Amino acid sequence: MTLSLPEHYREILVGLGEDPQREGLLDTPKRAAKAMQYLCHGYEQTLEEIVNGALFASDNDEMVIVKDIELYSLCEHHLLPFIGKAHVAYIPTGKVLGLSKIARIVDMYARRLQIQENLTRQIADAVQSVTNAAGVAVVIEAQHMCMMMRGVEKQNSTMNTSVMLGAFRESNTTRMEFLQLIGRSK
Repeated sequence: MTLSLPEHYREILVGLGEDPQREGLLDTPKRAAKAMQYLCHGYEQTLEEIVNGALFASDNDEMVIVKDIELYSLCEHHLLPFIGKAHVAYIPTGKVLGLSKIARIVDMYARRLQIQENLTRQIADAVQSVTNAAGVAVVIEAQHMCMMMRGVEKQNSTMNTSVMLGAFRESNTTRMEFLQLIGRSK
C-alpha cells in the first residue's frame, strides 16, 4: 500500500520523535503536503503553456534585460529553500518575448527540486529556445538555507551562477555591458 503525501509527512513527524496527535501538529501533515505541492508546482507547467504565444514581432536588436526577478526554490539535496534573484537578458532577432513571460519562466524552473547551477542553465536554454535570440545571459544570486541553517552555518554567504549563450559568450563587450547594467561589474 502506497502512502499519501500527508501520510508520509505524518511518518516523518513520528520519525523525528513527535506526536502527530498533539494539538499543534494535528493538521501539519496535510498543510505540509499542500505547501510542498505548491512549492514544486513547476513540474505541472510546460514552457509552451508559460509562453502561451506571447512572442511579438520587433525590429529591436538591442539587449533586453529583466533584472531582480525574485525566486524561491528548494535544494534537491536537503529540501531546504534557496532564495534570491535572477537577471535575464537576451538580444532579439525579430521577436521579443512578453515581459512577464521571463519571470514566469524563472518561476517554472525554480518551483522544482533544483540546484542553482542547473536552474541557471534551464532558464537560459528556455529563453534561447523560445526567442531564438542572438544571445542569452542569466545570472542568479541566491542564499541557501542548507548552508545557512545547517552544515557550516554561514549566514552571509551568497552563491552566484551565470550562463552566457551566443553573443554574451562570444563577445566580451556584450557580456560586460550586461554585467554592468545589472550592477555586477564596475
